[in-house]
Amino acid sequence: MSKLKIKAELNEPQLQAVTSIDGPVLIIAGAGSGKTRVITCRIAYMLEKGIPQQAILALTFTNKAAKEMETRVRELTGKKPQTKALSRLTVSTFHAFGLSIIRDNAELLGYRKNFSVYDETDRVTLIKESLRECRMASKKTDLYALGQLFSNIKTGLAAWEDGGEMKPVYEEYQHGLKVFNAVDFDDLLALPLELFRQHPDVLAKYRHRYRYIMVDEFQDTSLIQYRLLRLLAMGETGQAGKVLPNVCVVGDDDQSIYSWRGANYRNLLMFEKDFPGVKEIKLEQNYRSTSTILDAANGLIAHNTSRKEKTLWSGKGEGRPVELFRPENESAEADFIASQIKTLMVTEQLRYHDFGVLTRTNSLAGNIEEAFLANDIPYKVSGGTSFFQRKEIKDIISYLRIIANPNDDVSLLRIINTPRRGIGKSTVAVLNDIARKNNSCIRDAIVRLNHARRSGQQHLFQDKGASSGLEEFFQLIETQRAEILERKSTPDNPWSLSRKTRALIDSIDYWGYLVTEHGKEDKKARWKFSNIEYFIKMIENWERDPDNPDGGLYPWLNRISLITKDDGETDVLGKVSLMTIHSAKGLEFPVVFIAGAEEGLIPHEKSIGGAETGEASPSEIAGSIEEERRLFYVAITRAREKLYITSCQKRRYLQSTEECNPSPFLDEIPQHLIRYHEPISAEEDEALAGEMLKKIKAQFHLLAHSPSI
Repeated sequence: MSKLKIKAELNEPQLQAVTSIDGPVLIIAGAGSGKTRVITCRIAYMLEKGIPQQAILALTFTNKAAKEMETRVRELTGKKPQTKALSRLTVSTFHAFGLSIIRDNAELLGYRKNFSVYDETDRVTLIKESLRECRMASKKTDLYALGQLFSNIKTGLAAWEDGGEMKPVYEEYQHGLKVFNAVDFDDLLALPLELFRQHPDVLAKYRHRYRYIMVDEFQDTSLIQYRLLRLLAMGETGQAGKVLPNVCVVGDDDQSIYSWRGANYRNLLMFEKDFPGVKEIKLEQNYRSTSTILDAANGLIAHNTSRKEKTLWSGKGEGRPVELFRPENESAEADFIASQIKTLMVTEQLRYHDFGVLTRTNSLAGNIEEAFLANDIPYKVSGGTSFFQRKEIKDIISYLRIIANPNDDVSLLRIINTPRRGIGKSTVAVLNDIARKNNSCIRDAIVRLNHARRSGQQHLFQDKGASSGLEEFFQLIETQRAEILERKSTPDNPWSLSRKTRALIDSIDYWGYLVTEHGKEDKKARWKFSNIEYFIKMIENWERDPDNPDGGLYPWLNRISLITKDDGETDVLGKVSLMTIHSAKGLEFPVVFIAGAEEGLIPHEKSIGGAETGEASPSEIAGSIEEERRLFYVAITRAREKLYITSCQKRRYLQSTEECNPSPFLDEIPQHLIRYHEPISAEEDEALAGEMLKKIKAQFHLLAHSPSI
């Protein structure tokens, strides 16, 4: 990629951001300002300047974003996808990077190489078990709140107060992770930090390798992520030395909307303090939206005080006004959105995937879904059950995990009686007792119990069939371990992981299990098994990837453990996107609807609740309101050409209907940019129906005269 091409494709601030590769750099990238283009061009520019691939580390927040960056760098550098030309370049999420550090230094941290990564479901299971171990299972415990407390303790956002009631449970949980040779998501950040602090030589090795560091979406970094970055760039002392570190962070404080999961936009201020001599570059030209939409967003966000001054501008022209509609209730709101989508598809030749419908909370989506179903509008809800959290997929993954790591008690207990093999709760209780007494894992307890059975101690088994069931289960796992971990492929018999997984599924007759479980609901059984077929296909595709040097079981399990909800199924073409505003960050649509722009929803009542109870300080309340305003700003800036905002006059809450006030944020949008929606007249409605009929006839005509296949 030549300099001339860079100059032709980038505006002046973007060019400055791309070519400023030495020393600390802070890039304030407004919404739609070509941030990803700048980051990928920056990597390509560094490579062109002769900086080795292995010296570059680019960190972001989702696997999807990391993959997109890597693809764009390939295109810019002319590297073909089927080659391994960029195999030494590290473009990764924070968690995937942390995982690679732990994997390379497992023994130093007290883990074996084949450790498991627990997802949220596994984590909750272990928390429950830890409560039982501490004889606290009978108490009514909010597992989500307890899990959040454990995360905050582990990541340094909280500390135990004197006599912390849940401290023994936390210690038991941590002990359980070590016993089961497993780490959780928080460990993927906390353990590398611990490693670097306890082993300066290891830190020095990573610092020597990664001499050029970039962080995308910096406003979303948590305190622990910032500490990890600072250690890598500056070392434990926090002193950069005579040579300033080459570290570049890219972010927008106006889009910091994740404080509830530990994100801290003040990291921008800490970065300026910790890295003296930082060069600040602002990207303010927006390539996404019309000037009307940007002026609305600018007018809103200007009311925040804790922010970097910036004003987005667009060369796309004025565009159409923001349209505000005040329907009578949530049903009328949903009907309006469905009707407008149908209308715009005819009048402006739009497709379903050109529409994004955003809500503050998932609970507001129900009526909109009903309206879409009634109007035959295909849609996709973001934030639903992840593919990898579906029971049938979790079951197969648990088999693979226990094959990879026999000490993984959570996975073993999940599938010990799936499909059913006569192993009941009383047998599981005996196994738990044996494991506890011998300070061992459940697999070891099974070995001991099977040995006891062969010695004639049948009284240990209370469940009918448990004796033979345990023996059958143990032999199954041992056989599959030999098949999957030890059986080698040959040119004549390419015994791949996908083929081994299919053989495993056949050996346990999971299809028969689904048929038995769902009785007469054979459609449900077929649907679930089709998910398993898709899972096998995913493994096949992964195995064929030329950038994948190791097609074994361990890399596959580590990969899918890092897949988060926002990296799930991506096939949304031909469907309206219905999602929360948080889920929409980073996306854009020609037409956006923001539903439920009412007081108590935007800003959410939780953000102002502390004012009424006196539990929050004035600064905390102000901070919450500012984050809610940033959230509304993110929603507005998702729109490219047209923005609709709905605010109901009444809304049903539980068993009652309440009057609603418009969101106070609507008053902060310059009023000359807003047009109040007026329902179309009967004549207009009739004309539109005629237009729709013409379009349908034209489509039938096209089909009738198309050549047959």
